[in-house]
Amino acid sequence: MTLPTEILSPAIALIAWTMLMWLWMYATRIPAVRAAGLKLDRNAIKGEQMATLPSHVRWKADNYNHLMEQPTLFYALVMSLVLLGEGGETNATIAWAYVALRIIHSLFQVLSNKIEVRFVIFVLSNVPLFVLTYNAAMTVM
Repeated sequence: MTLPTEILSPAIALIAWTMLMWLWMYATRIPAVRAAGLKLDRNAIKGEQMATLPSHVRWKADNYNHLMEQPTLFYALVMSLVLLGEGGETNATIAWAYVALRIIHSLFQVLSNKIEVRFVIFVLSNVPLFVLTYNAAMTVM
């Protein structure tokens, strides 16, 4: 029996986006650290030195950290749905909606960081996550 795996494509796309954000973070952070003449101190309180960098540089790191938080639920749901045989077209479409909203959220955070807009996008991104959770729950019940 072959399991439907279409839902893996949006998961891999979000992983690729996360790695792109990692590159973007360091492509802006390293030059900013050099320009600021920061001497990195391993004994400094976490985040203290990076807080001295310009906000537009810090936004990339903040977003990268956000991509390590809530999307972990998405990845767990994707794997669960594949194993349950529910990784087909309908759930894959919902997963693509989640990925699109997370990418839009990233772009708003790293380019303008308008918190009100980011919040709305974040809330909207939860809708497909709730639907995927519901679909997985209904499959196992």
